[in-house]
Amino acid sequence: ESGYETGEHAPGLRLGGCGAYRAAHHIIKSHAKVWHSYNTTWRREQQGMVGISLTSGWGEPVDPHSQTDRDAAERYIQFHLGWFANPIYRGDYPEVMKSYVGKKSAQQGLGTSRLPTFSVQEKTYIKGTSDFLGIGHFTTRYVLQKNFPFLQVSGYHTDRDLAELVDPNWPAPGPKWLYSVPWGFRRLLNFIKTQYGNPLIYVTENGVSEPGQCTQLCDEGRIQYLKGYINEILKALNDGVNVKGYTAWSLLDKFEWNKGFSEKFGLYHIDFTNKNKPRYPKASVAYYKKIISANGFPNPREVRF
Repeated sequence: ESGYETGEHAPGLRLGGCGAYRAAHHIIKSHAKVWHSYNTTWRREQQGMVGISLTSGWGEPVDPHSQTDRDAAERYIQFHLGWFANPIYRGDYPEVMKSYVGKKSAQQGLGTSRLPTFSVQEKTYIKGTSDFLGIGHFTTRYVLQKNFPFLQVSGYHTDRDLAELVDPNWPAPGPKWLYSVPWGFRRLLNFIKTQYGNPLIYVTENGVSEPGQCTQLCDEGRIQYLKGYINEILKALNDGVNVKGYTAWSLLDKFEWNKGFSEKFGLYHIDFTNKNKPRYPKASVAYYKKIISANGFPNPREVRF
C-alpha cells in the first residue's frame, strides 16, 4: 500500500486503488511458488521449513457490545492479516475483503473488482504453503464503522469503511503511530489460532523505537514495552497458541524505511555521526539478557551462585 498506492515507500508508485492489491496478489503467488519449489526439490534432503512473515496490528471494537463496531474490527484484521494469511491457510481472500472491494469497485462503475481473483487451480496451489507463520506486531487500534462516500476515489484505506482510534492514555514511548498496548498481541495470537488452525508461530518482529538522539541510553520505555508484550505472549502460550520463538526488533539502530536514521529501534545505539559507527548498549540490553538467560522472566527471589 505504501509502495504501490500512496508512493510513500519504494518503489514510489501511485497506482490508484488497485496497485496495492496487484502487488499483494503477485507476492502471494510468488510465495507459493517458492514453497512448492523447496518442497519438491530440497525438503527431503534438508528437512527445512518455509514460511511467510506478516506484520499486523490488532483491531479492537470501540464498543464491544456494538455489532457494527465488532464488524469493523473484524474488517480491520481481515484487511491487515487476512489479506495474505487467508489465501495461504484457507485458499482465498477473506470474504469480507472480496465483498467490500467488489462493492466499492461497482460503485465506481468498474466492470470487475479492483481486488484480483485467484483461479481454482491457483487457490489449490496456494493453500497450505506455509510450514510456520512469522508474525511482526507492534501496536493496536480501536476501530469503529466509518462510511466513505462512494464518489471519493477509493483505495485500500477507504475500502474498509472504518476509522482507527487510540486511547490517549496508552503509553507512546516512540513514534506517534506506535502505542504500547500489550493485551492486543495476545488477542491477535488467539485470532491466528482460531482462524488458521493453530499454526506454528515465530514472532519475527516486536519492539519500539525512541525518537531523536539516545544520548543517555536510558530506554525505560523499551524495557516496559518488552516486558508487557513478552508477558502477553506467555499468556497466549497458556491459551494453547503454538508460539515457538520470539525475536525483539531490533538488535541495532538502523535505516528505518522513509524515516532514515531518525527512528531508533535498536537495543544497541549506533553513533551514525562517527565514521566507525561505534555501538553502545542501551539499558534494555541488560534487561533482555536476563530474559534470554532465564528463558522467561527471572524470579527476583531466586538466589544465583
